[in-house]
Amino acid sequence: MAGVVFQRFLADEAATASLGEDLAMALRPGDVLALKGDLGAGKSTLARALIRALADDETLDVPSPTFTLVQSYNTRVPVHHFDLYRLSSPSEIDELGFDDALVQGAALVEWPERAEAYLPETSVLIELVHDGDSRLARLSGQGAGFERAVRSLAMRDFLHRASWGKAQRRHFVGDASARSYEIVSLAGFPPRVLMNSPRLVLGPPVRDGRPYAEIAHSAQSVSAFVAIDRALRAAGVSVPEIHAEDLDQGFLLLEHLGSEGFLGDQDQPVAERYAAAAELLAMMHGKAWPQRIEAAPGVFHDVPPFDRDAMMIEADLLVDWYVPMLTGSPASKALRAGYNREWNAVLDRLDGREYTLMLRDFHSPNIIWRGERSGHDRLGVVDFQDALIGPSAYDVASLAMDARVTISSEIESQTLNAYIAARHAAGAFDEDAFVETYAIMAAQRNSKILGIFVRLEKRDGKPYYLKHLPRIRDYLRRALAHPALKGLHDFYVAHDLMEERSP
Repeated sequence: MAGVVFQRFLADEAATASLGEDLAMALRPGDVLALKGDLGAGKSTLARALIRALADDETLDVPSPTFTLVQSYNTRVPVHHFDLYRLSSPSEIDELGFDDALVQGAALVEWPERAEAYLPETSVLIELVHDGDSRLARLSGQGAGFERAVRSLAMRDFLHRASWGKAQRRHFVGDASARSYEIVSLAGFPPRVLMNSPRLVLGPPVRDGRPYAEIAHSAQSVSAFVAIDRALRAAGVSVPEIHAEDLDQGFLLLEHLGSEGFLGDQDQPVAERYAAAAELLAMMHGKAWPQRIEAAPGVFHDVPPFDRDAMMIEADLLVDWYVPMLTGSPASKALRAGYNREWNAVLDRLDGREYTLMLRDFHSPNIIWRGERSGHDRLGVVDFQDALIGPSAYDVASLAMDARVTISSEIESQTLNAYIAARHAAGAFDEDAFVETYAIMAAQRNSKILGIFVRLEKRDGKPYYLKHLPRIRDYLRRALAHPALKGLHDFYVAHDLMEERSP
């Protein structure tokens, strides 16, 4: 547990409880927090606050595990509270099921010195010492768990600078990236959203000496979110107001747009909502958008293009990850060459098509429904930092073939028709070109998603994305049915790329 030491002054019991809450927000399965301190140093206060924050229950009974030695809680991250004071031998920690506890959960360990050699080197040591009438917390450690803990404390400091330092923090949502979100609550104010957006780690070079994220034009800092947010708000799109920002560290304090998701009962798609979202896109696509946007005084974000390199490296995820899952072996050179040839022929058809601001992930997880409002204001839009300048049809395909919920052919058609009608009503609109571009973008996006969902399982240990694969394959079949994509369709059929089969 050696490593960097980080100190925190705790003026009173409330500050100690706040530290517990901050640590809870950073906790992940496999983490170990080693809590050290004399009697009366505040260990129980910190542990109780941490566990209650994980449970989102301020009244949860959190008894001391002094006599039971371990207490387990089925919280958002399962946490196991160990008290090692009565251990007669350090090796007895094995009998308490310590290693098993870390498989799916985290451990909070009091009196860690009784078994320190048995604790992982990545454990985070939290030492509470008296400092007059107050306390001092010393955090030390190494590795991802320690870095997360220190970042969470920096988020509390950010809240203090925004005059929200006493706010309660609760986990809200994470996504497939490193970003995460919390709901923060302060008496007398509506709840707000605390966004944690670390600078993007680019990863190793994968093509022509460039990393994947650079080729795909993924946002590298939170400045992209701020810039796109400001452009959308100025254009009349309901996106979160930014109450406070720290662009260097990647923290934002945002307006909470609402609690009702975009889907209806039992998470089913509601045709009228999808049509309303399509009409919002039609409004957006009728506007001119700047390619350079000021995020802060002197800080500019250049909106990248959705160019051929980006389209192809995304589509290649299918052969990089999905094909090996299907066949049990990497894609052959011949398959790759044919795939690349057919896709480039299809992308040639995009020349001269309508390009606009493309939010990239315009689908149900990123839309808030606010039915009590009217017009476009019924739709709150979030998660748009990866926006590009690309084909207008892309976001329509993202919506009408929602990756997270099964959209029937009927609702897909209604969504498309709502968009097309709105575009015609606004002026000249090339419907045939749009429908063809829609099919191309839907095929590209769903090919990418097949690869991403397998990658999330194989590389990132997130198997729950695989349940979506049958839906994505169905969407891909629909997209490739367009006559302009016949060559690509025949290639997918010849190689069984839309069929489920055992390796």
